[in-house]
Amino acid sequence: MASGSRVIAASRWLAGALLAAAAPLPVFVDATAKSGVRFKNEASLTARKYLIESMVGGVAMFDYDGDGRQDLYFVNGAALHDPMRPGPAPDKSGLRYWNRLYRNNGEGTFIDVTEAAGVRGHSFGMGVAAGDYDNDGDADLYVTNYGGNILYRNNGDGSFTDVTGKAGVAGGGWSAGAAFFDYDADAHLDLVVSRYVEWDFALDIWCGQRKPGHRAYCHPDQFQPAAHLLYHNNGDGTFSDVSKASGFTASPGKGLGVAIEDFDQDGHVDVLIANDSFPQQLFRNLGGGKFQEVALERGAAYDIDGKTFAGMGADFSDYDNDGWPDIFINALANQRYAIYHNAKGNFDYVSTETGVGALSMVHSGWGTKFVDYDNDGWKDLFVAQGHVMDNIELTQPHVKYLEPLLLARNVKGRFENVSDRSGDPFHVRLAARGVAFGDIDNDGFQDVVINCNNRPALVLRNNGGNGNHWLLLEAIGSKSNRDGIGAKVRVVTASGLSLYAMVSPAGSYLSSNDKRVHFGLGQDPFARLVEITWPSGRVQKLENVKADQALKVKETP
Repeated sequence: MASGSRVIAASRWLAGALLAAAAPLPVFVDATAKSGVRFKNEASLTARKYLIESMVGGVAMFDYDGDGRQDLYFVNGAALHDPMRPGPAPDKSGLRYWNRLYRNNGEGTFIDVTEAAGVRGHSFGMGVAAGDYDNDGDADLYVTNYGGNILYRNNGDGSFTDVTGKAGVAGGGWSAGAAFFDYDADAHLDLVVSRYVEWDFALDIWCGQRKPGHRAYCHPDQFQPAAHLLYHNNGDGTFSDVSKASGFTASPGKGLGVAIEDFDQDGHVDVLIANDSFPQQLFRNLGGGKFQEVALERGAAYDIDGKTFAGMGADFSDYDNDGWPDIFINALANQRYAIYHNAKGNFDYVSTETGVGALSMVHSGWGTKFVDYDNDGWKDLFVAQGHVMDNIELTQPHVKYLEPLLLARNVKGRFENVSDRSGDPFHVRLAARGVAFGDIDNDGFQDVVINCNNRPALVLRNNGGNGNHWLLLEAIGSKSNRDGIGAKVRVVTASGLSLYAMVSPAGSYLSSNDKRVHFGLGQDPFARLVEITWPSGRVQKLENVKADQALKVKETP
């Protein structure tokens, strides 16, 4: 870029930043106490520092009973002995720490319905994905564990049935992230599962100094990568394991966060997997049931220095409104969070240029998303933080185990840290892990729910109040899968700004988000155009759509 162009671009960004600073910003309030959510994550910490203790757990925001309100499902750990007896899984006969399902009452409160729903889980929990895999109109749940995964079929009467055995999706080993998506556009949701490392309680390695209090969780370099799983939905309630046939097995990783998008705009949905201290992975959907891992050749495998980093949470979304989905993957302290800008199917590492590198250098991130928290039409960046090592300050005093939340406002492609101006919750230090994003009170502003490691969960309500308009879009497929997952949505605001998103609840860290697509419209009272390209290939257009509504759009026959 010529020097004159740089000056003009910088001037425009500065003008935008000054305008943003003058505008009122929404704040978040801690609504946990009022909400009735009393979930406490139980990581079952031991003196042995089993790696699994540090990683749990995810949370889902989904509408399980079809009443239009987002419910919450928290994944928990399990009771561990100190030390554990040799074997592949926790002792299922001992004390359990159960997962919890909370139904949204619609009055800012939730009620625990876990026992009635039959979804308390088993084994050492990790993550969760929500999706209507059988197209019956009810949201189902897939729970990942160390010790075998679970598929809960929603019966439509407030209860679920464990159909894992019949469906053939138990998996194995250390499963982590998961996402429902229709990779072959046959109208049935398939399932991808990231797996972390080849690990067992019998691998009782001592890591860290041999001094009292200095034993540490082992670095993932101590363990071999694991093959990820891909299940094809047969449309009859069963799945086929196509991990090998599809090409996933050929590229094992140390996978955690999972997100989906069509990064090269070829009409096939691709898979992003965040890897911990291992090259990041981008599985390109070649069609015909085949995938190829292409992160290295496309520029998204390493950081700017050609190094691996501790990828944990991930998002796959268009932050600069150019129509091409970009990548965000966070990391541990001293590594910088990574933004990869999509340059028409190839990626450039732009953490420095966007400002994210500087504001993340001493922080460690987990649950995350590009989310337009102030409804101005530009997706901002939320990261829940906290180091993996609970004794990190013994060896690195400048790095903290408990960390505040990060909210970085998007000012036309560059990110400004507005955490200190975003409410009391941003002044509290956490050991955050999974985070789900969505609108729990249907007021048009995105809320946040956080599962914290070995600590109580948090429900953060976005108070909004800045006068900006919005749209929530729920896609209902007919020829496509009923959830509309994989549908591409383009919104053109009244003032001419084009916004892009894909229907998908995937992303963050081991979590599942509100499947409704959210668009901030700024001061525009309507959207000039809402265009949906369904997985079936059908294109549907709505014109002059009034703002400030939750819009249900059914795929036309």
